[in-house]
Amino acid sequence: MIPRIDAEQLLAGKADVLDEVGQAAREVGFLTLYNTPIPAEEIQDVFAAYGAFFALPAAQKEAVNMARTGSNRGWGASGSEQVDPNANPDYKQVFDCGFEVAGSDLPAYAPNLWPDVPSDFQIIIENYYARALAFSGDLLAAIAMAIGEDAQYFREQFDQPMALLRGNFYPERPDWAGAKDFGIATHTDYGCLTLLAMDGTPGLEVRKRGGGWIPVSAPVGEFVINFGEMLEMWTAKRVVATPHRVVGGTAERMSIPLFYNPNADTNVAPIGSGDVIRAVDHLQARFDETYVHLQDKP
Repeated sequence: MIPRIDAEQLLAGKADVLDEVGQAAREVGFLTLYNTPIPAEEIQDVFAAYGAFFALPAAQKEAVNMARTGSNRGWGASGSEQVDPNANPDYKQVFDCGFEVAGSDLPAYAPNLWPDVPSDFQIIIENYYARALAFSGDLLAAIAMAIGEDAQYFREQFDQPMALLRGNFYPERPDWAGAKDFGIATHTDYGCLTLLAMDGTPGLEVRKRGGGWIPVSAPVGEFVINFGEMLEMWTAKRVVATPHRVVGGTAERMSIPLFYNPNADTNVAPIGSGDVIRAVDHLQARFDETYVHLQDKP
């Protein structure tokens, strides 16, 4: 079962809520949050901005097509990602932006690409990005406490986070779709914590430990939280990354994940192991496998 958690009580460190979240982190890998500090009206504005962009003609979106870059910034057309090499490229459009570090040559800190239309797109997305970053940092601190770690340990690794904000647009599942066609195929997220806003339309499915799938949804104003491979590794599996997918259905849907990841040079090897695994090396290797325009780069 995926627990539904009061975010205000979680951030306040209420003991029984931390216990419930700790169990979800260890055994489920997913939870949902309500009573959050980001108003539903603000999230609805972000959905509207992404929706207006995705509705533009492809020729107009081409100006910010990430396929012409060496990073994951801007628009990705349908088929621009392939999260499962045994499935077809994912049937969705995306728009990615992230944390910029001037002078860095790392693709994870690349300059963002912004469309001219809608005219207020950049400011709406940047404002939400800042709110989502702050909330995610507080959430990760609470997660740390829930698994018995010092909340400040994680905070110190996120002053230049490789945090990626994405708008996803999933069209209706086409008639030609077969067994290898998905909105997004089965995968685990690559980083630490994912803060996912949904438009209320069903579609997301989480793999159960014993097999089968659980549908997960949340209305605008609530969030789905899940954990990625990096945090599972970093915490020596005291937090689990759970596979999930979007098959696609009879209705269009959108979602807005913030993938909250640490500074590039953070050592995400299991705490106390003595090993060194740089966060940027893990993350970039997964990006190079997933984004079609990066799969064949030198």
